[in-house]
Amino acid sequence: MDVHSRLETIDFVVIGVYAVSVIGLGLWVSYRRRASDDLFLAGRSFGWPSVGLSIFATNVNPSFMIASCGVAYTSGMVAANFDWLAWFFLVLLAMLFVPHYLTTGVSTMPEFMHRRFGDATYRFLSWYTLFTTMILWLGGALYTGALLMSQIMGWPLWVAALVLTVIATSFTVAGGLAAVIVTDVFQALLMIGGSLALTVIAFLQIGSIDAVIAGVPDDYWRLIRPPSDADFPWPAMFLGYPVLGLWFWCTDQTIVQRVLGARDVRQGQLGCVFTGYLKILPPFIFMLPGIFCYVLHPNLPNPDEAFTVMVVNYLPAGMTGLIVAVLIAALVSTLDSGLNSFSTVFTLDIYVKNFRPGATPKEVKWLGRVITVFVGALAVLIALALDTVGRDLFNLLQGVIAFVAPPMGAVFLIGVLWKRATASAAFSTLVLGSIVSLGCGVCHFKQWPTKEFWPHYLLLSFYLFAGICAFMILVSLCTRHSPQEQPLATLKETYAKQPSAPRLVWGLWAALAVIMLAIYFLFN
Repeated sequence: MDVHSRLETIDFVVIGVYAVSVIGLGLWVSYRRRASDDLFLAGRSFGWPSVGLSIFATNVNPSFMIASCGVAYTSGMVAANFDWLAWFFLVLLAMLFVPHYLTTGVSTMPEFMHRRFGDATYRFLSWYTLFTTMILWLGGALYTGALLMSQIMGWPLWVAALVLTVIATSFTVAGGLAAVIVTDVFQALLMIGGSLALTVIAFLQIGSIDAVIAGVPDDYWRLIRPPSDADFPWPAMFLGYPVLGLWFWCTDQTIVQRVLGARDVRQGQLGCVFTGYLKILPPFIFMLPGIFCYVLHPNLPNPDEAFTVMVVNYLPAGMTGLIVAVLIAALVSTLDSGLNSFSTVFTLDIYVKNFRPGATPKEVKWLGRVITVFVGALAVLIALALDTVGRDLFNLLQGVIAFVAPPMGAVFLIGVLWKRATASAAFSTLVLGSIVSLGCGVCHFKQWPTKEFWPHYLLLSFYLFAGICAFMILVSLCTRHSPQEQPLATLKETYAKQPSAPRLVWGLWAALAVIMLAIYFLFN
């Protein structure tokens, strides 16, 4: 479906207003904070609304929105598990990891592991974080997003990639995390509002809830599928997703950095709670349009076109431009977060620690800006290179998370919960676990030796995680602590340093748990 041919003057005006607004807002924040030397954590000054909306905006990208609509067209609401199970891991982030992250005063995840396990783990994790940020958050996201934008706007791929990178880089270079979070708030509200408008308009075309229910198969509303289901068997979903969720929500630099910018532990925890409530929305505003499309157009040759079909056929002039702006906002919020995270890790964990331990704040800030520009240009080149691989890359990028997560999740979880874990075990687990996990991922994707040989990728991720955890525990029991290790305070001791007990936070989590149980009961 050709969106470009449907764009009218008013649509281009809307897109232009969005671009000017987000760049102007980012540069305004940069000007207001020009005296700050903290380019990377915004002086740890943000409250819970900004933290929560920034995490939400970082999580959502154009391929996520398009894929959500397409999978809902073919399978119904079952993929909502990827959103509605996230709340539990946001609980872990808020109540287990955030107190340790913020009370130790770290700026990056490698720095946290340095305090816990020493130099070897720190060096490995620094480079590994740069690799995952570049592949998953920058190159891969830019490629899939630029491919979509090139189709919508009728631009060559390189033009789309360059324009999107210039928008994301413009304010990230000047304002750092402060500009990223403030613009993410604006873009999150735009994404929610624009997607909600599409959902409402699509529903009005059908006319009633009864017509929606009668127009799709009964299992479209079931969140729990039998073990025999080829795409979403419940054992794979409920065993494998926690591995992905632990890494993505609790240990990934790009997500966690938003929480590190909070004013204090309480604001960081409340920001995570807010994100948990926001994660209720995506299935309703990104997936329901796919189900509505199935009712209105039940015989699409390509389900991935469901989102585009709804935009082309049912949105008036101006609204189409708004949806294009929403897609651009989704990508820019992911790109600017990745750019800032890469710059933070490289500058603080690679350059300052290894080459300029005595660097002044001004020098660190200058280098952070140079690295942001450099990695933005590199992301464009990687996106163009990935275009030669073919469009199967999208499926590869989604599957990579399942095989990146096991060793990272194991080291962080065991390192925080178990004082007996040793530096030797952590380093061995990261190195050997990554080799085994990524090796299995390549074989699974290439279907070596056969497709039938491998279980569902989520189930395989769980098996890898369990094996890697067992390996780390065994090696820890067989080795001694290194002099470089710094045991973490217990969670009780960490909470004792806080000004008040987190009763409000726990109450909000309890209310969210009730809501999620009600949703699962309703849909099953």
